Amino acid sequence: MMNIGLTHTSVLTVSDAHTAQAMGSGDMPVLATPIMIALMENAAMLAVDQELPQEQTTVGAHIDVSHSKPSPVGAEVFATAELREIEGRRLTFHVVAMQGDDVIGEGTHVRFVVDRDRFLNAAVIKKP
Repeated sequence: MMNIGLTHTSVLTVSDAHTAQAMGSGDMPVLATPIMIALMENAAMLAVDQELPQEQTTVGAHIDVSHSKPSPVGAEVFATAELREIEGRRLTFHVVAMQGDDVIGEGTHVRFVVDRDRFLNAAVIKKP
């Protein structure tokens, strides 16, 4: 059974491929916000992964975060997710990204527990 307080930290060393320039989300050679968000989502997914049966996983549904400080190429960035609320299949996490002792981003992320096969079956392209 899943419990409030589950956590996971995911780590990334910023490379040229992770920059706003490379992602097209900006024109600066610093960590792109979409990459920081992906790292936060990864931490949330992994925080609860071991608590789910193999036929289930979680999918991201909503994220509300700030990205307050730049991280240059070569910087090591950590994203930690903590499960704060469980409402049926809805899981709410507090997420924070850090570079060293500095908070570079923070917010809330919602994921839903889904059945893998049912979810993939719903993801078909519907022709008109």
